[in-house]
Amino acid sequence: MQIPPGKKVFFLSDFHLGAPDYAASRRREQKLVTFLEQIRQEAAAIFIVGDMFDFWYEYKYVVPKGYVRLLGKLAELTDSGIPVHFFVGNHDMWMKDYFQQELNIAVYFNEAYFEFSGKQFFVAHGDGLGPGDHGYKFLKVIFRNPVCQWLFGMLPPAIGMGLANFFSRKSREAVAETEKQFLGADKEWLMIHSQEVLKQRPVDYFIYGHRHVPGIHPLTGNSRYVNLGDWVLHFTYAVFDGEDITLQTFAS
Repeated sequence: MQIPPGKKVFFLSDFHLGAPDYAASRRREQKLVTFLEQIRQEAAAIFIVGDMFDFWYEYKYVVPKGYVRLLGKLAELTDSGIPVHFFVGNHDMWMKDYFQQELNIAVYFNEAYFEFSGKQFFVAHGDGLGPGDHGYKFLKVIFRNPVCQWLFGMLPPAIGMGLANFFSRKSREAVAETEKQFLGADKEWLMIHSQEVLKQRPVDYFIYGHRHVPGIHPLTGNSRYVNLGDWVLHFTYAVFDGEDITLQTFAS
């Protein structure tokens, strides 16, 4: 895509709607709806890079209660011709076809490459990439297994959602300390992964969520690592205007 004059590509991630309680989640949802309405005239495309929800599971005839204002706004954007791309995260990986069929949103279960105005983009939520974290990588294989997902779907929603929300909360608590600061280029596993990708092909911008530590950092050559932060504490997002990318904060 060649970015038209006056248009921009927006990237944001990690809303964790549903956590820690209804009231806080509802305030974040309203902030997101306000943000999306404000950018709609400028948006050439919108990327939501994972963990929109603290937990999401699509039963055959049931989807989780709530979030109708945000989902309605996303449907309004796609109906108006603005492409929206969603990358599943570790908290909402159990998606099926609801977003595609009801909201006309493209859904990605793995990393993907894009080209905007001659710049190469690598986009991924970030979970399971890079060295280490073998325990989670093993669990991810299990969680992505269709049989395991089918078995979970046999649980009544009241039981399944209750268990899932409990484990989502425990997962957030387990990484709470590491999400507070940038660990350095030699320890940030997504930066290490990006350097490995650069050995195989050129990429100008690596766009990730997951870490909740917003920042733009240099990699080999002119390539850059971009972490989008979150909409729990930071309310940060990235903007590509056709020439360069910036990280901004939504204050309204």
